[in-house]
Amino acid sequence: MKYVEFGKDKKPVSKVILGLMRTSSMPVDALSNLCNTALDSGINFFDTADCYANGGAEELLGRVFEANPSLRSKVFLQSKCGIRNEDGITWYDFSKEHIINSVNASLSRLKTDHLDSLLLHRPDVLMEGEEIAEAFKVLYDSGKVLNFGFSNCNPSTLEFVSKYTPYKICANQVQFSPCHTPMIDSIVQTNMKWDGSIMRDGGILEYCRLNDIPVQAWSTMQYGFFEGVYLNNEKFPDLNRVIYRIAGEKQVPASAVALAWILRYPGKTQAVIGTTNLERIKESSKACDFELSRKEWYEIYQAAGNRLP
Repeated sequence: MKYVEFGKDKKPVSKVILGLMRTSSMPVDALSNLCNTALDSGINFFDTADCYANGGAEELLGRVFEANPSLRSKVFLQSKCGIRNEDGITWYDFSKEHIINSVNASLSRLKTDHLDSLLLHRPDVLMEGEEIAEAFKVLYDSGKVLNFGFSNCNPSTLEFVSKYTPYKICANQVQFSPCHTPMIDSIVQTNMKWDGSIMRDGGILEYCRLNDIPVQAWSTMQYGFFEGVYLNNEKFPDLNRVIYRIAGEKQVPASAVALAWILRYPGKTQAVIGTTNLERIKESSKACDFELSRKEWYEIYQAAGNRLP
């Protein structure tokens, strides 16, 4: 496993992150085993959110921490807030009241006194910078949150919030995989009359590198918006052929090659895995055991159906 320095205290955290979105229906013992397998594989960064199973994912992880008192101190714990759903209506809320109340509820469910990192989830168009800053100050001064970041935000949104808060943005979590590459397409296809040349994200990757902000990739094994996995999927024959060939040459699992493609992007790049399979966790951890060459990286990019000029 490889590690990057994260947040204000420059804590060493794993480049592979264990995502816990799909864990809420697991027995406590099974999730405990999953967490320990991740730690044994060098993965010390766990990611969850208050909206996962309406708090169920956090609650179950809290039961694991409660049953294993020493576990929490071994984990760098990140949660997210800002997505709300009531009466069948979904909306985003970055108000001071909601941020503070959400964190307090998360801490209660997680059976812990602090979050190592809090990300504000999908951007709230109605956000007020002053309110966000006030919420962050309350949470930081009380020791309840040590670092603050965002998820799915473009550079302008990050700049807007940074105007009001003194806390350096610790991360930006965005969708990124060989089958979801708009952040890459607009770079390599600059000034072309192709759809891919349209900048849809405002230059997230470059902005984060310029400001030393880790990019956390989610849906690393998915294509589309939760449409399914691309490995062993007949819809992506060329991509699978290339990934499995490289995996064979390097004698590593195919999933490790797929993650290594993401982690090859320079900077403090991290990759979130959402598996509940113990063997896949072990396989994913091997993504840091090697580095793809430029040729291999671009070959995978094109095999996924992406174009170069």
